[in-house]
Amino acid sequence: MNVTRSLQILVALAVMALLWFGLDGQQALHLLVRADPLWLAAAALALTAQTVLSAMRWRLTARQLGQTIPLTRAICEYYLAQVVNQSLPGGVVGDAGRAVRARHQAGLRRAGAAVAIERLAGQVALFLVLAAGALTVTLMPGGLTLPSWVMGLIGALLSVALIAMLAIGGAGQLPGRAGTAARDLRGALRVTLLAPGALPRQVALNLAITGANLAAFAFCAAATGTMMSPVETAVLVPLILLTMILPLTVSGWGLREGAAAGLFPLIGASAQAGLAASLAFGLMFLASTLPGLLVLLAQRRVNRPAPAAIQADP
Repeated sequence: MNVTRSLQILVALAVMALLWFGLDGQQALHLLVRADPLWLAAAALALTAQTVLSAMRWRLTARQLGQTIPLTRAICEYYLAQVVNQSLPGGVVGDAGRAVRARHQAGLRRAGAAVAIERLAGQVALFLVLAAGALTVTLMPGGLTLPSWVMGLIGALLSVALIAMLAIGGAGQLPGRAGTAARDLRGALRVTLLAPGALPRQVALNLAITGANLAAFAFCAAATGTMMSPVETAVLVPLILLTMILPLTVSGWGLREGAAAGLFPLIGASAQAGLAASLAFGLMFLASTLPGLLVLLAQRRVNRPAPAAIQADP
């Protein structure tokens, strides 16, 4: 374990400790212990659906780049990547391994592009849902009321996403390797996401995946005593889940709980309720990745060298 990973683990533990002692962690634990198992089961089903649909999205993206990945293999690889991402800081090591293991048919460059674009599409869908939720709140007052700092945060996030898209589009004019790489990326994005044969399926898959992810968090909130409306889910849950992409802790632990504790009072719930809901989501997500352990054990069994034959003495 290097210094960076050690620091990420320490940051996660420090943030969780601050939340526990600053927000009456005992009350959050009480809500978590009394969580409704039916709502938790619904969250587990939503997260399982998200994994299977994400594997299908990766398979579609890879196919557009010349790779053919059987659906069963794609699902197994996705589960394995999730286990690794949950176990190690950074949250991308498992995806890198997914690209390496899929490199044989089209090369590591295309395999890596397929994985990166597939994950990027998921983040774009999350941003679009957040934008739609914020627009709904703005145009239809009388429901969820967001303070100016939350609207400012949403505006900043959407602005960063827009600037990134414009930068990718304009970087193709740069000379040298940077311009070549940008043009290659634009071409890959066009083929995988915007091609007539791929666009409808990409839209459907990304909306379904994002919906399953948001629903899983809302189910965990319901399990711990907080019912969230669709608009509240569309606005607040993306803000909570986007903290998981920050490489400051292990798989977003601590940051996600802090965001939930800070945002739940906006819907009339307590900070402790937000902490409990986020903890339940994190635990259910961990549980939903357990099939990846079976994949890992199966791969180790297949790759285990056969015992050397015992030769008789002459």
